[in-house]
Formats: sequence, C-alpha cells, structure tokens
Amino acid sequence: MQWLSRHDSEVAQLINNEEARINNTLDLIAAESITPPSVMEALGSIFNTKAAEGYPGKRFHAGCRYADALEKLAILRGKQLFKAEHVNVQAHCGSSANLAVYFSVLQPGDGILSMKLSHGGHLSHGAAASITGKCFRFQHYSVDPETEVIDYEEVGNLAQKYRPKMIVAGASSYARLIDYERLARIANDISAYLLVDMAHIAGLVAAGVIPSPVPYSDFVTFTTYKTLMGGRGGVIISRKKYAKKIDSAVFPGSQGTPALNQIAAKAVCFKLAMASEFETLQKNILKNAACFAGEFAKKGYRIVSGRTENHLVLVDLRPWGLKGSRAESVLESVGIILNRNVIPRDPQPPSVTSGIRIGSTAVTARGMGPAEVVRITGLIDKALQHDHRKEVLQEVSAAVVGLCLAFPVYR
Repeated sequence: MQWLSRHDSEVAQLINNEEARINNTLDLIAAESITPPSVMEALGSIFNTKAAEGYPGKRFHAGCRYADALEKLAILRGKQLFKAEHVNVQAHCGSSANLAVYFSVLQPGDGILSMKLSHGGHLSHGAAASITGKCFRFQHYSVDPETEVIDYEEVGNLAQKYRPKMIVAGASSYARLIDYERLARIANDISAYLLVDMAHIAGLVAAGVIPSPVPYSDFVTFTTYKTLMGGRGGVIISRKKYAKKIDSAVFPGSQGTPALNQIAAKAVCFKLAMASEFETLQKNILKNAACFAGEFAKKGYRIVSGRTENHLVLVDLRPWGLKGSRAESVLESVGIILNRNVIPRDPQPPSVTSGIRIGSTAVTARGMGPAEVVRITGLIDKALQHDHRKEVLQEVSAAVVGLCLAFPVYR
C-alpha cells in the first residue's frame, strides 16, 4: 500500500486498523472467510481499469483481448469445478445473481415459493424489505416446528395450492442438508423452475464434501467469498438451454460493464478450489462446525434442528435466559466476532433475537481444529455466563489474543 499511504493516509490507516482487527479477533461470522493473498492480488490488479460491456467476442469496447481470455478462463474453471453446463461470472454479488435469474424467465408479479427469512432464508428470496419482494409475488415455506428441518410436505402442498412459476431453495442460517432431488420433483410436478442459492455452502459443494444441487436445478447461484473463500462477487450456473436468457438478464438486463478484477479473482479461487488442500480444508470446516454444535449442547445451549450438517451452527440462547444482541456485543468486546440471529418462531425482533449464528470457516482456515473449538466454546460460555464481571471478560480477552497469536491469519 505504498501509493495509498501517500495519497490518502486516512483510508490507509483504516485499512491497517481493519487488518489488525482481523488478525487479533476470532471470526465466527458464517458469511466470512479468509481470502488468499493471490485472490487479493487479482482483486487489486490492472483489470480494475478495463471497461468491457458485453461478453467475450461481443464487447462494446475495444482492447478486450485479455479481458475475453480472462472471462473464458473463469467460465471454463467454473464449469469444471461444479460440473455445470453454463456459467455466468459477471454478477456483482449474490443478490444481483438472484435478481438476474428471476428476470431471465419470469415476469414481474409472477409467483415464487421460497424459504421464510425468519426460518433461515435470505433477503433476496422475497423478503418484504427487499426489491425482490416488491417485484414478484412470493409465498414462503417453513421448517417443521418439532424437527426444525424443512417441511417438504408443506413445500409440496404450497406448490400445489399457489402454482408458483419458480421454487427457491437455499438459506443463510439453516444448518442442515437440503433434499434437492425432492424439491426438483415438487417443481417438476407443477412445471416450475428450481433455483438453488448455495451462497453459503459453495465451497463445501465444490470440494464434494456435501451433495451438489447442480444436477437437480435449473439455476444455481452463489457468492465466492464465503466457504468458497474467494473475493467478493456472484456467479450463476444454469442449464445450457437457459444460457442466453441468463446472460441477457445480467447484461444488458441488470448490469453494465463487468468488474473484471472480480472475474480475475473468481478464476483464481476456482483454481484453488480444485486442489486437494481445499478439499481437506472443507472437511475440517464440517468437523469444526459439528464440534461447535456438540460443545454448546454439552454446556446447556439448545442447537436449532439438533445438529449441523454444514459450516454453521444456530444456537438458541433461551435456556440460559440470554438474548442474541447482548451476546453479540459482549463477545465482540472480548474479540469473538459473530452475529445475533433469529431462530425459527423467535419471540424476539430481529434487532434483539434469541439466537446466535456461528460459522467455522475462518477459524478453520487459520489452522484451528477441534481442540481449539472446544476452547473457543468454553470462552464464549464463560463470557456469556459472566458478562457483568470485568475481570472474567479480561481473562477471556487475553485468551482470545493468545489463540490469535498462535494461529495467525496468514502463515
């Protein structure tokens, strides 16, 4: 950052501060990971300067020889990694990828059936606060009140009742595997499209450690910065017969020039995800998440749906009379970063919540294993049970610093 420090010392300082914060805290945000330096270099590369509206071979700007080669490479790697028929790497983020899919085959006002936000879905799946909820007519399915697993019978009944044009699967705070084959059958029964948003679990899918939705879906969207551990950005997978519709919905339908530096980063992260080391890392992410769930259960916390089958754990704090907002702030004060999260049928509003969401990706990427997970869970419990005792919180904070020093972000 030699130039930035000369041209803008204030921004340079903020970046340095953020780097120090990441190095000295334990990141348990389920939507975050550690971006490899090679991906960071691609994000900051000279491709940031190039305008290249359109697609390879059909640009609206000259000078795109290397831009075309880059995008073709990213597409090829994406196809290989996910065994996909068509890949669009231009989407700026996951929400814009979802919007492009909706508008590729639907008309405003068409019906869509998706997972309820408060039960684990995502804003871009038709939440009232999202533009998606304003453009289409959404109905929402839930998790079973007893098992807290998706109620597939309800999904089928709602599909028959409302006859949506599309069914959306995927979630932001759902810890169990999704039965894509069953959802595909439900969609086929009513001639609906199936879109799977695998933003959170794309890395696990890429490594083959959990089932892939690609064989069962008309469309699959994901982001590259969560478990896939790349840079910011979105990707769309589709069946070949929808390729032109998807590409047109992205450009010129909803975006202008692509962020070629993002596409460069996507190409790099796809290559990294093909390595055996990446598969090992993703297996360890699953092991650590399962360890978190087991350890919290031992300490008397309730695990939503009973266990986890991916990278995240949803913890119900009510057995200890705690609230998510208080837990989030107390833990941040000692260097443990996670987020408050609504749980199914949560009596508290989203600003408060009865739960917290824990992700294992970033700490696993730092080299931590089950032994460290046991220790971290103990520190979380200690801080929450003694949140008004300054000396206890200081002890926890010191232990967090020790863990961070022992497992640096970049080794």
